[in-house]
Amino acid sequence: MQSRRASRAGALKHSEKITKPSVFVDTHAAASNQEAKSLFAFKTDDDVRKVYLAGREYLNEQGQPYVSPFIGKIKRRLSSDQTLGSPHPSSFGLAEFNHRATEAVLGKKSSAIVENRVLGIQTVGFTGAVRLGAELLRHWYNGDTACQGPVYLSSHCDDSLAGVFQAAGMPDVRQYRYWDAGRRGVCVDGLLQDLETAPERSVVVLSASAHPTGADLSREHWALIARLMMRRQLFPFMLLPVAGLCHGELERDAWPVQYCQSLGMELLCAQSFSHCFGLYGEHVGHLLCVLRQSSVLLAVRSQTERLINALWAQPPVGGARIVATVLSNPAHRAEWQEGVWHMAARCMLVRERLREKLRLLGTPGCWDHLTQQTGPYCCTGLNVEQVEYLSKRKHVYVLPNGCLNVSAVNSCNLDYVTEALHEALSAEPLS
Repeated sequence: MQSRRASRAGALKHSEKITKPSVFVDTHAAASNQEAKSLFAFKTDDDVRKVYLAGREYLNEQGQPYVSPFIGKIKRRLSSDQTLGSPHPSSFGLAEFNHRATEAVLGKKSSAIVENRVLGIQTVGFTGAVRLGAELLRHWYNGDTACQGPVYLSSHCDDSLAGVFQAAGMPDVRQYRYWDAGRRGVCVDGLLQDLETAPERSVVVLSASAHPTGADLSREHWALIARLMMRRQLFPFMLLPVAGLCHGELERDAWPVQYCQSLGMELLCAQSFSHCFGLYGEHVGHLLCVLRQSSVLLAVRSQTERLINALWAQPPVGGARIVATVLSNPAHRAEWQEGVWHMAARCMLVRERLREKLRLLGTPGCWDHLTQQTGPYCCTGLNVEQVEYLSKRKHVYVLPNGCLNVSAVNSCNLDYVTEALHEALSAEPLS
């Protein structure tokens, strides 16, 4: 009898467990970002002609994420080296990686490096670098332990950036004008006007190179922006997501960071080594913090370490060790540099072919901006309806704002992509 009662009691408790609603019952599904929506639509499209141009990875002529044979060789050599072992790195990552990554951006003769007022931190990817920088600003910017912004992002920026700053506790995220759809270039006047009216001590996120639209600021533009930011006491948070793939040289792509540092500006710079080293999945990011005085370096370092321990404790070392090995060896670096140059040159060649094909088809508009820009990304100027036409009628997927990855265009899909763009812009199907 007692066993039956116990059995009924157990069954009742089990029933209560099943019928009791989850604590997450009121959770709403998050809206997908633009890139995720495009990728889902592409994957569920069963048309054999489909082309995906909305990704971030640098793709080779075969349409695959590119990993140079040289980097593959270095990776295999390191993985078989029994002397390296797998010790836990410090919170800041591999010291040699941070040293080389910092030099690659600022240059060996940088006054900030010589004066010991630079902090370099290995992070878990590019997004991790942005998040750590946002956390540092949130807690300690201008002595304010509760800084909430505003943070200014450019129009046509990566969708995830606003979410990263908001997740770090900086909800006041605004936009400044950047892309001029009419001229298909940078809206410099609008950008300067928006920064002129931004509250003092605002954080301004700027692409040092490889802006998602493909339109980068010229050196003359940077001179104007730097003077304005210094006068208005705005703080630059700079981005180097695909360093090296615009001009074929990491140092040249990082020139805006070097320039602002030379003016005595404090800044943060988030960078990724995934693209220029083909280390997709290795999460090799770096955050550079340039300070005005060396006297605050130890305090900033200690607070940064506290933030890191709350975010990820130690970053993975595999990819960082590859980068450090290559950048610290002159022969390795020269061979790697040649590969990066070829990647950038291929992007430029694709741009030239796209422009010429569109010209021969008589596609409406001027397409000179394709070759006036550099890097793997560009903005086509397509509107929402034209982007929808591309995906639904031609099975060609770009981002909803009309931006695409030029490295995803190759000799196999070039004709089809240009014909699809022509039809979307002219509403004149080609026979």
